[in-house]
Amino acid sequence: MKSILRFLALAVGAAMLVVLTNCSQATTTGDASNSAPATNSSPAATSANNPTSSKKQININTAILSELDKLEAKLGIPALSNKIQASRPYGSPQELVSKNVITQEQFDQIKDMVTIQDVVLTGEAKDIDYMTKLGLMKGHLLVAKELLDLQLPKQAEPHIGHPVEEIYVDVEEQLKERNVPEFKNTLISLQDLVKSNPKEAKLATNFDQSMQAVDKAIQVLPESQRQSPQFVLQVINGLLDSANSEYQAAIANDKISAVIEYQDSRGFVNYADTLRSNISDKLTKENSEAQKAIADSMTQLKTAWPSAKAPATPVLPTDKVTQLVKTIEQNGQKLLKS
Repeated sequence: MKSILRFLALAVGAAMLVVLTNCSQATTTGDASNSAPATNSSPAATSANNPTSSKKQININTAILSELDKLEAKLGIPALSNKIQASRPYGSPQELVSKNVITQEQFDQIKDMVTIQDVVLTGEAKDIDYMTKLGLMKGHLLVAKELLDLQLPKQAEPHIGHPVEEIYVDVEEQLKERNVPEFKNTLISLQDLVKSNPKEAKLATNFDQSMQAVDKAIQVLPESQRQSPQFVLQVINGLLDSANSEYQAAIANDKISAVIEYQDSRGFVNYADTLRSNISDKLTKENSEAQKAIADSMTQLKTAWPSAKAPATPVLPTDKVTQLVKTIEQNGQKLLKS
C-alpha cells in the first residue's frame, strides 16, 4: 500500500512539475512577444511609418525659418526663429528651456507643436512638400524683385538669400532624387550680385535665370499633378499657412515691427494666388460656389499687403488674416472631397 501511495505521489509531483514548467515557458514566451515590439519600436520609427501622425509637428533641429516662424507667431516672441536656429542641435524639445531659448511656461504652450524626429514623407505627401518648398523659394524671389524695382536692394537681400541659404539645403536631397540639375550656384551668383552691385545690368538676367531654375525644378513633377486642383490646393494651403505665420510674427503692438516677415508673407500669398489662378477654370467646373468663395477670400487677403514696402501699421489685423486663410482652406476641402 505504501509503495502504491509513494508511486501516486511521485506521479502527481511529476505531473505538477510538467504543468509548472509549461506555465513558466508560456509566461516567458508571452512576455517576450509582448516586449518585442516595444524593444524594436521607437518614436522615430513610428513617425517614419505614419507620417501623418507628426505632419504638423516642427522639427526644431531641421526646420527652415518659415516653419519656425509658426512658433514665433504662437508665442509672440520677436526673432525667436533665429534664436532657435542659433541654439541647435537639440537632444530633446525640452532643451528649448534648458538652453534658455524660451521659458517653461512658453514651452508648455508649444510642446505639442515641436519634435526632434524626422518625418519620412512618401508618395503625394512628399510631392506636395517638394512643390510647397519650391513655392516658398518663388515667393521670396518675387518679393525681392519688387523691392529691387523700388530701388530697395538692402531690403531685397534677405529674400534673395533665403532660397539659397535656407530652403535649397532643405530640399536638396529631393532635387537629387528627382535628377534636377543643380542650381545652387545660380542662386549664389544672384545673391552676390545684389550684395555687391545691385545696379549691375546683368542683374535682371541673373534673376531670370534663378526663377527659371526654380520653375524647371517644379516641372519635374508630372504635368497632370501640377494641373490637378486637388494637388495644387494642398500646396496653396501650405503656402498660406506659412504666410499667416510670417504675418503674425511681423506684427507687434498693432505695428509692423518685423518688415522681413511682412515681405515674406506677401511673396508667399502672391505666389499662392498665381497657383489658384492657374487652376481657377477647373475649380469652377468642380464646384463653382467653393471656387468663388476662395477667390473672394484671396482678394480680401491680399489687401493686407498693399505694397512690398511695409506700411507703418497693418491694413488687416492678424485675426482677420487667420480667418481668411482658414476660409480658403475650408472651401478647398469642399473641392478636395468633390
